Order: sequence, then structure tokens, then C-alpha cells
Amino acid sequence: MASRLVLVAPVLALLVVSSSGALEAAAGAANGSASANGAAAGVRGSSSQGVFSLGRYGAGGDVLAALPVASRLVLAARLLARLLVPGALEAMSLGASVFSLDRYGARGDGRHDDTHALAKAWKAACASPRPAVVLVPGGRRYLLKVVTLHGPCRSSVAVAVKGTLVASPNRADWSDRERRHWVVFRGVSKLTVHGGGAVDGNGGRWWPHSCKINRALPCKEAPTALSFHFCKNLRVEDLKIVNSQQIHMSVEDCANVQLARLSITAPGNSPNTDGIHITRSRDVKVTSCRIKTGDDCVSIEDGTHNLHVSKVVCGPGHGISIGSLGDDNSRAQVSGITIDTVQLYGTTNGARIKTYQGGSGYAKDITFQNMIMYSVKNPIIIDQNYCDKARPCKEQRSAVEVSNVVFRNIRGTTITKDAINLKCSKHVPCHGITLQSIDLKMQSGKGSAESTCQNAKWRKFGTVRPQPCTATKTTEGLELSSI
Repeated sequence: MASRLVLVAPVLALLVVSSSGALEAAAGAANGSASANGAAAGVRGSSSQGVFSLGRYGAGGDVLAALPVASRLVLAARLLARLLVPGALEAMSLGASVFSLDRYGARGDGRHDDTHALAKAWKAACASPRPAVVLVPGGRRYLLKVVTLHGPCRSSVAVAVKGTLVASPNRADWSDRERRHWVVFRGVSKLTVHGGGAVDGNGGRWWPHSCKINRALPCKEAPTALSFHFCKNLRVEDLKIVNSQQIHMSVEDCANVQLARLSITAPGNSPNTDGIHITRSRDVKVTSCRIKTGDDCVSIEDGTHNLHVSKVVCGPGHGISIGSLGDDNSRAQVSGITIDTVQLYGTTNGARIKTYQGGSGYAKDITFQNMIMYSVKNPIIIDQNYCDKARPCKEQRSAVEVSNVVFRNIRGTTITKDAINLKCSKHVPCHGITLQSIDLKMQSGKGSAESTCQNAKWRKFGTVRPQPCTATKTTEGLELSSI
């Protein structure tokens, strides 16, 4: 409130100044001097400018100078009212056309449905000829059902989440056709989602109905909290995403993506609550994120190319996983993956690649480096015989080819003896596997860690503990080499 009151002075100038130039100056100050062009356009009366545009209040500079004091008082009161409502100050600082949910009828009390207000604000922002902001004001909770926000838009759009978007607690609000999604952005270029607020999936209403929690129930999908489909030049940063129904964030068919400073949190026993899921996307950067969930912290699937993950803290959860790939005899293509500077706490896996038998394609040019693991169950694992089906998977001759994989500078503790497990296909063996500068020990010094290799072509550089492939299984004619 104190910051808002500081801005009252230039607005009060409207009561005592008669020249249009001074009035324009006051208006520019009230607009926060976001940009010279934006302030001037606001004084000219454009209805699409920032929330403090004089034109929005029915006055242009020339007309305003001729107004009597009483009329100026009415105008100043209206400006002050806009200044003091929740979210106005935040909007003012963004320097673009601002479309607040409250302006489109949102209640923000966490009980009434605000889905239509968000959809209307998005539609208006997407149609704006200049950069636009959809504002979710701070200090409020906006209840949403399933909603898809479509592009393309006329200009860049930012969604500033200052408050909280919370999912409807009523599972019946999702039909079977749409139960995989909650909030979806589709076909949008130059989209930014940020603001320091929260996205709450209300997952506690969904998890008890999962077949992984109650095996007597049929297995059904549940919504992903935030989905981005066919987006280009996407930035998602400075958000808290909590208790998603299933996956917290999914990036699908996107290009040029930056995900930064995200906090993603759900209980360690929450089913299928992956932190960040990436598929069929390229040129993606994930940095400075804290992820604590009941499934993979980061899951990387088919069609992902040129992905760089760095400065991520993970756990609880299932670690950093590439795959699963090749499910149902499908073809997979994954390349150019770098996982760098990651800390894992109590996860069920560390650095993992998993593929089904019967698939085809490749997973290549992959680096896991500079990783610290604390009480991790399977620190390093390649599994080309992965199977999570109700029945055992039958042996098949085809497989996704795994090659040119580097595990470098990885240290910490394991709670299982098999610290390094290269379980590769006997028909399509993994090759070009590099183990370099690895130091993994049993938690609390209880015994010695071990390493198992099956059908793997590998080499080592520097000190590697445990000694690679001390329990080696090979097929006839396959050479294992170390340097």
C-alpha cells in the first residue's frame, strides 16, 4: 500500500494543473513510465494501452485541459480506484497492455469458477496488436476447470501469475475426453509464463483414485497441470507448481524453450507426478529448478533433441530419466542431451536410460555429468529391457539403439550394491559408453558397491569406483574394453 500511495501525487496533479502538457506528464508518471511510446499512446486515448491510460477513462490531453476542477476530481477518483485495486501496481510495472482476470469478472476467492474470466482475458490479450500481459493478481486464488488457451496471437503474450491458480476439487469437472489436461497453451509463439505465484493442481483429490495407490481400481489418466503444445520461443520461469493431478509440466512439440527457477513439489508417494516432461521438442534449456515429486524429476521422451538441463536439485522422486522409449514396438529418436550439475536426494534412480524390447530408433549423444547423489537407489543405469507391464514382456530381437553415452564426474552414496548397472540388449547392444571420474559408495559405509554389465561396450577414464563391470555378463562375440 505504501508503494501505491507514492504514486498518488502525480494523479492528484490532475486537480490543480490546467495545461495539457502537465496533465500528460502526470499521466505518464501514473503509468509508471513503462515506455515513452506507451505513455504517449495512452494520452492519445488508445483503448488498448496500459491500465492507467487516460483514453480508457474517456479523456484525451486536449480535452482534459479544458475540464473544470469538478470533472478532474471525478477522473482522478477513477484513476485512484484503479491504482488501489489488487494487482494494479503489479500490472503497472509490466509495461504492456494488461488484461487482469478481475477485469473480466473473476472472483479470486478459490470457490467460484474463474475459468471463463481467464479465457476472456486471454482472448483479449491474444488479439492485442502490441505486447500484452494476462495478469493473475496477487493475494488471491483463482479456481479453474480445464481450459485451453489457443494461439496464434498478434503479438507476444506474458501470463503474470502473481496469485494462485487452483484446480477445481471436483473430478467430475473433467470428462473422459479431456482428463489428461488442466491448463493448456497451444500454438503460441513468444509466450512467457512467470510472476512468482503458484499453480496448485489439487492432486490430493486424484491420487487416491490411482491404480498405483489402489490396485483394485482400473488405471486411468489424470490431468497434467501445465501443458505447452506446439509453442515456439517459450519461457516459463519463477513459478511454484504444487500437487499436480499427474505430471506437473509437459512440453510437447515445442521449440526454443527456456524453463528456469521453477519450484515443483508433491509428496514422494504421489503417483505419476513427474516434474518436467519433455517430448517431441528441440532446443530446450532447463536451469535452476527444485523438483520434489513422486515420479521422475525430469522425464525425456521420444523426439527430444538438443536439451540442456543444469543446476537442478531433485528428490524425492525417480531421478532424471531418458525414456521410456520404444513402447509397443514404436520408433524413438532422442539425441543431444546434456544433464549437468544436478543434486539428487533419496531418489529411486539417478541417471537413467530405459527402453523397451521391440522398439527401434536411437538414443545417442547423451551426457550425464557433475552429479552429486545422496542415498540414491540406482545411481547409474541403462536398461534396454525395461518393462512395467502387468505381465512379463516377451523377448524381442529389435531394440532402440543406445550409443555415445557419457557418465562423467559423478559421486555420492547408494543404498543398493549395484551402483552402476548397464543392462543392455543382446540383439542391439549399447555401445560407446564412457565411465569417467566416478566415485559411488555404499550409504553409511555398509559394504562395497558393485557394478554389473550385460551386453555393454564401454570404456573408462580416470578413477571409477566401483570398478566397472565387476559382475560382467556378456554374449558370445561381444568385447568389453577399458582404458
